[in-house]
Amino acid sequence: MANLAEFLVETAQRQPERPALRLGEQVITYAELDERTARAAALLKSNGVRNGDRVALMLPNVPEFVVLYYGILRAGAVVVPMNPLLKTRETEFHLKDSGAVLLLEWHQAPGEGAKGAAAAGVRHLAVEPTAFTAMLTTCEPLSEVAQADGEDMAVLLYTSGTTGRPKGAVLSHAGLRHNTEVNSIHVQQMTPRDVVVGCLPLFHIFGQICTMSAAVRSGASLVLIPRFEPQAVLDAIARERATVFEGVPTMYAALLQHPSQADVASLRMCISGGASLPVEILHGFEQRFGCPVLEGFGMSETSPVVTFNHPDRPRKAGSIGTPIRDVEVRLLDDKGQDVLPGEIGELAVRGPNVMKGYWNRPEETRAAIPDGWLRTGDLARADDEGYLYIVDRKKDMIIRGGYNVYPREIEEVLHEHPAVAMVAVIGIPHADLGEEVAAMVVLSPGGQATPDELREYVKDRMAAYKYPRRVWLVDKLPLGPSGKILKREITVPAS
Repeated sequence: MANLAEFLVETAQRQPERPALRLGEQVITYAELDERTARAAALLKSNGVRNGDRVALMLPNVPEFVVLYYGILRAGAVVVPMNPLLKTRETEFHLKDSGAVLLLEWHQAPGEGAKGAAAAGVRHLAVEPTAFTAMLTTCEPLSEVAQADGEDMAVLLYTSGTTGRPKGAVLSHAGLRHNTEVNSIHVQQMTPRDVVVGCLPLFHIFGQICTMSAAVRSGASLVLIPRFEPQAVLDAIARERATVFEGVPTMYAALLQHPSQADVASLRMCISGGASLPVEILHGFEQRFGCPVLEGFGMSETSPVVTFNHPDRPRKAGSIGTPIRDVEVRLLDDKGQDVLPGEIGELAVRGPNVMKGYWNRPEETRAAIPDGWLRTGDLARADDEGYLYIVDRKKDMIIRGGYNVYPREIEEVLHEHPAVAMVAVIGIPHADLGEEVAAMVVLSPGGQATPDELREYVKDRMAAYKYPRRVWLVDKLPLGPSGKILKREITVPAS
């Protein structure tokens, strides 16, 4: 058995009446979810979807996403998850590049998907809950799960395009099954008693595997939250007695700053990924909510998890932990050689979780995986016990007057200032030095600080070549769909 959808079938046979999904007052059991995915597979087949076809899924965190995700896999097709906020031009690109035969779009979307599908010449189906349920009832459940070889493509996941147009990472059934099993059993140690808060976007790999797939594999209940709002998340944790929360650093910062007094004592584990979690936020969150936060590292190209602070081992704040089972990592210099102990190098990964390559991009695949080791583009160092620490993105590193400056190091210091809620450190052009260090800072509610004060705060704590000469106070920073700060979209003020 290699099809990722078989996890759902096995869980439904094991515990059919256990709640699988919750959204507000709506509760769907595993037996019901299994039947709906079987009907969805039949619906897709009746619409001409064949084995290996790509089917684009453009839905928020609603039960229909889960039904269609597993329905597509069950039918032997490939899921192409897409952000519901994509515009017409972006949708057209994803559909054309993937060769999708069908786009399934949430009915409340602004119509960009339909326009993109029309421009790409791809069939479009709006998914409205009542009408969709009616369609499913007309289909005889497809009881058999399509056979799949472990190396067959299960998901074609497009990267965020930080270095150009998005690329489709080809993720196999075997790679996704491996990551799901390791995460649910060894990392998160999920059981059917767990209740998992699903506010991470399910179209993003973090939400797909670490939240949705891990919950399904273990038989836990998944509480869906279509849009992250601190009060809604805290209320859901208290109402459902949630035991696991997973989020990105900006979510933890928002929850920490929120004044709610919701009872979250039921939480046993919080997981952070998607970007580096500032140590001050980690400590502040744990102190306020009384739940440990375990940080890991992953990316779209690795299905996604590479390393983690394992719950049965010592945890180190600021570290992304150690590799998960069957995964190897190395730190390499620019020539592809291992760096000396204690030195900074690019993190390279090898294991069953690594993508098969970029869709229809052989040259870019060879550049990313030149020798069987995936180059992540992240700079890291390892301590004496093998715990890894992300220093920064390779492309984010600032070279000021010949000195390497790592933005994350400065961001950590600024987060220690009591008035700072969010910060992004970037390099800006400088005639003499090549680049100058600059910081965009969002103050916490009620927080007060001037640019000069923040500049001196860092200056007193770091080497002279590191502190930001330019500091701007801004109302907000641009965020990606998973809540990660998008430095490429930051606009530097003219003055």
